[in-house]
Amino acid sequence: MINIKNFIFNPFSTNCFVVWDSEGKGVIIDPCCYDENERERLFSYIENNGIIPEKILLTHGHFDHIYAVNDCIRKYSIPVYMNEADKFILDRDEALASAFGIKVPDVDFTTINVADGDIVSYGENSFKVITTPGHTPGGVCYYDEANKVIFTGDTLFAGSIGRTDGPGGDYDELITGIMDKVMGIDGDVDVVAGHGRHSSISQERTNNPFLQPFNEPEQEGIDWDADGIELNGLE
Repeated sequence: MINIKNFIFNPFSTNCFVVWDSEGKGVIIDPCCYDENERERLFSYIENNGIIPEKILLTHGHFDHIYAVNDCIRKYSIPVYMNEADKFILDRDEALASAFGIKVPDVDFTTINVADGDIVSYGENSFKVITTPGHTPGGVCYYDEANKVIFTGDTLFAGSIGRTDGPGGDYDELITGIMDKVMGIDGDVDVVAGHGRHSSISQERTNNPFLQPFNEPEQEGIDWDADGIELNGLE
């Protein structure tokens, strides 16, 4: 069983998630509270629902996804999981936040590396880590196959993908990761993104304009040889 509470925090309307099992054991994904009011909303919900956070999971290291990491560490004394390639991003968050004219995050925290294929467990549930660099060098998705949900951070949105024009961004790498590692999972898996509304794998396969060139239907009545020459039924 999985329970998910979605909060929308900070000037970038970033999604933060509290995820927990039937016994109340859970994780906080991308704790990004910007001010005291947002921190109070998060902590009060956790306390009022008897949730016991065991881990902090980061989909990537951008400032708008990490504002409350240290607040959660101080509150719950729990470890932080992130792909180590995004230490590159943490080192640049001060400059990035300043460029947008908003508060600089506290990035002075230690992380435990998560790599492709790792299993991160909490209570009776677990996530498989899927590395999807491109938005950032260390972007990851957290996939719960049993409960049919994938947390995609800023890798994949409903009808869009993460931008790749920032430090460490790579469009080709992002598209390759999405197509090779994400689009192949079951179509009825919920896509829970780092911003905006949520979707499903089948919905994104069919309607995401960034993925359409890679999902063209096969044309009937055309045969091709190994060199790509149209045969039209002739041998």
